[in-house]
Amino acid sequence: MNAERLLAHYEEIAEAPDAIARLRRFILDLAVRGKLVAQDPNDEPASELLRRVGVQFAQQVHDGKLNKPKPVTPISTSDYLFDLPGNWRWARFNEIASIQSNLVNPRQYQNMPHIAPDNIESWTARLLPYSTIKESGVFSGKHLFYAGAILYSKIRPNLAKATKVDFDGLCSADMYPIVALIDPDFLLKFMVSEAFVSQAVSEDNRLAMPKINQSALSEILVPVPPLAEQQRIAAKVNELMELCDHFEVSRTARDAMRDRLVAASLARLSAPDPETFQSDARFALDALPALTARPDQIKQLRQTILNLAVRGKLVPQDPNDEPAAELLRRTVSTKQIVRRSLVTISSANEPYSLPDTWKWASLDQLLVSGPQNGISPKPTNREDAPKAITLTATTSGIFDPACYKRVEAVIPEDSDFWLRDGDLLFQRGNTREYVGMSAIYRGPPNAFLFPDLMIKVRISAEVDLRFVHLASISQPARRFLSENASGAQATMPKINQSTLISLPIPLPPIAEQRRIVARVDELMALCDRLEAALAVADAGRRNLLNALLAEALAPAEDRELEAAE
Repeated sequence: MNAERLLAHYEEIAEAPDAIARLRRFILDLAVRGKLVAQDPNDEPASELLRRVGVQFAQQVHDGKLNKPKPVTPISTSDYLFDLPGNWRWARFNEIASIQSNLVNPRQYQNMPHIAPDNIESWTARLLPYSTIKESGVFSGKHLFYAGAILYSKIRPNLAKATKVDFDGLCSADMYPIVALIDPDFLLKFMVSEAFVSQAVSEDNRLAMPKINQSALSEILVPVPPLAEQQRIAAKVNELMELCDHFEVSRTARDAMRDRLVAASLARLSAPDPETFQSDARFALDALPALTARPDQIKQLRQTILNLAVRGKLVPQDPNDEPAAELLRRTVSTKQIVRRSLVTISSANEPYSLPDTWKWASLDQLLVSGPQNGISPKPTNREDAPKAITLTATTSGIFDPACYKRVEAVIPEDSDFWLRDGDLLFQRGNTREYVGMSAIYRGPPNAFLFPDLMIKVRISAEVDLRFVHLASISQPARRFLSENASGAQATMPKINQSTLISLPIPLPPIAEQRRIVARVDELMALCDRLEAALAVADAGRRNLLNALLAEALAPAEDRELEAAE
């Protein structure tokens, strides 16, 4: 066993997203395989312990202290999960523990503690805050348990939930109170290990309400060390779990400090001081690569970039640029007006202040066609049928041509239901987070239809399509569309065409629009590089963690052979 090497390298792998959780499971895996503490040849062999446990079990059943165990299948060598040390033995769960069933009326025990699966933390065996029966207000049938019992949740996905209690109380009927006949702390460690959970999951064959029943639990294989070694293992696991707790606290504190630094940097950019903005921006862009450790932080950076772009804070204004008011006048005068009047943005409804050369416009004022809803033909498996994009094709804000389905439809080639390069698509319905999300279609004509849950528009050539798209996916626009979405289904709110054409668009001079788009592209490329570097670093940490785990779990003779080679 080479666990020390893993712990020595921990700082290198600590940033892996699941490093601490995997380290906890690794420790438990070592423990139940006999690789965590040394064996002592002077310990009473597990075979003798099991013989004595059998006698004690039978006596306690005879005395009425324990339930009579269900018969179990004899263990053959083909059943073994892995090799055990020479003085260990395999046993069925029902041979070393008693599964209790003491259903009572909880109204008679209202002041006693009430434990439910939600009161146990998965994989760690920690007991979380709990209430009394009276406080919980749950009066369905409960199991009565006594101090020293192990409480185990039999309902999936809670098969990794078990804890040991030092008080009497009641637990939910979807839990088993268990009396251990070997060291209860060792048995608890085994019950939150992969070796136990994987068996429990394989025995779980119910679909409507997945659970492990008492017969299946009785059959689970348990690796049983000598009693003295069980106690040494439990003590060592506790020691190492405290170390994991320390790692967890350190990582949480480190992440919190990074979050504060990132938030402070982005806040200074989002609400900039004109006198210090340039230096703040340089500092943030220089520092963020070192501070960024999670994808959500890069997402925040992308949102901040867009926020700066649509507020006129990303590039300087040029007094020689034609004012946006003149651009808007020309755009409106040259478009074909198909409605009686255009939606405009009044001064009272302007979302925020703009630079002097900018102008607020409604999306309606920038359109040359649309808005138009798509169609909803029936899907088909025919490979020669037309393709219709799905909502996921635009959810990221960038059109994804891989997201489509084949549909039964005969659509003329000149139909507006076909997408053309440069169409701007808005999601008419989706979750509150994504409703109104938009993307630009880039591709050949007549390759894709668009669905009824999308609205298509085309933007005037007088303005930069890319800038209008950036404005429509920025936080102010997303907030406007989300807040104005409605519908009978809370899970699928919708925007209508009237809401969409009322979307306020901050309009800079056309030259500045192009400068902003170029600068956004440059900064988004930086975000792409940060994401790629983060992915590479995470992969490296995971690979190192995997290698160290494999090395630590490898038989000693294998490691000696590798060293010799």
